[in-house]
Amino acid sequence: MKKGYLSEYFKGVAAKYLSVVEADTLRSHQHEFNGVRELVEILGEPEGKVQFPAKFLYLTDDDDTPVVEQGSLTWYDAREKARIERGVMRWENRLYFPTNLVTQNLAQGDLLVVARNTDDSLLVIVAEKDSTISSQLLWLFGFSGLAHPGFSVRGELESEQDRIAFTTRIILENIGIVVEAEEDTWLDKIISKFGQVFPSTKEFSEFARSTINADIRDGHDDILLAWMDREEILFRTLEKHLIADRLTQGFGKDVDTFLKFSLSVQNRRKSRVGLALENHLEAMFLASGIRYSRTAYTEKKAKPDFIFPGIKEYRDPGFKSINLTMLGVKSTCKDRWRQVLSEADRIDKKHLLTLEPAISVNQTNEMQSKQLQLVLPKSLHTTYLTTQQDWLMSVSEFVDLTRKKQQQA
Repeated sequence: MKKGYLSEYFKGVAAKYLSVVEADTLRSHQHEFNGVRELVEILGEPEGKVQFPAKFLYLTDDDDTPVVEQGSLTWYDAREKARIERGVMRWENRLYFPTNLVTQNLAQGDLLVVARNTDDSLLVIVAEKDSTISSQLLWLFGFSGLAHPGFSVRGELESEQDRIAFTTRIILENIGIVVEAEEDTWLDKIISKFGQVFPSTKEFSEFARSTINADIRDGHDDILLAWMDREEILFRTLEKHLIADRLTQGFGKDVDTFLKFSLSVQNRRKSRVGLALENHLEAMFLASGIRYSRTAYTEKKAKPDFIFPGIKEYRDPGFKSINLTMLGVKSTCKDRWRQVLSEADRIDKKHLLTLEPAISVNQTNEMQSKQLQLVLPKSLHTTYLTTQQDWLMSVSEFVDLTRKKQQQA
């Protein structure tokens, strides 16, 4: 196990696309996955019937909340008895799964991921066919293609591609893996500056940037990711400290107060990520000499995240619309990307900056048809298919485009 890598959470992982037979759960209450011989690498050679406790997840792009079931998988060799009793030197490994809420959703072409956790339980993930989350899981676990019908398997998970960073943490937490992202060495400095409270997001973003010695001229894409990664680590460090104090106080039998506290922790995490991304982009635009308005009202009380060169020019009918630019900002898209389409009527081609890797072809095709240009850090472009990459825009390219329009105006 290597800290900061996927091996910190998994001993190995396997993936395949479901066949029509595997997805047919109507035939019996006990079913098996096919092409499982490769699983010996992560599950070992079974002796008798081995029961693995398992958590099942079914994920789609349409629902933020996955279908979750607790259960088990049975791993055994159907030819073990024949080898022992009659010397028949054959092996026939089988992996059986029960019917549950997750397996009832199986469909041909869905992505199946079986991961062995460090506690030797299994995580069984099924992601809807051709979905963004299926693309992200393939990228997360380093599977570039699943051509054959059996499982593709990876063990150890300690290569450079398995290093956990900001974007991988998002995907891991979407599948229920709580990632330890804090650095206790920063805690004293954070407490010294802000005390025993959460500062505003703007203050915290400024502090995070101050801890990284970077010149914006060295590259907008890498610096934006570095700022986001550092802020996330610093925030989790402070959060863990403050939450530990509250948990030490306890909640007694007050379930409602505990639930409210838990919900507030989750909501704070979600809202701060989006605001932090906007804050760092604002700092980047200022350092690049780019004029803008942030969250100013356009039509129908819409508030685009950024309008360039500003809301004054946007509201001026004499200012050419071709010199206007709109940027929506969403750390993750899902279906929420459509919200930006109605946020600035004067601007036909809109831009959306995200940190979400491996968005599906179906989604990016729809974005293109709606004249929405996706912008994301250059290093994340490789998480997309080669057929998508030529269309993507980097952060530096967006900055250059916006600066050029400003000069022309």
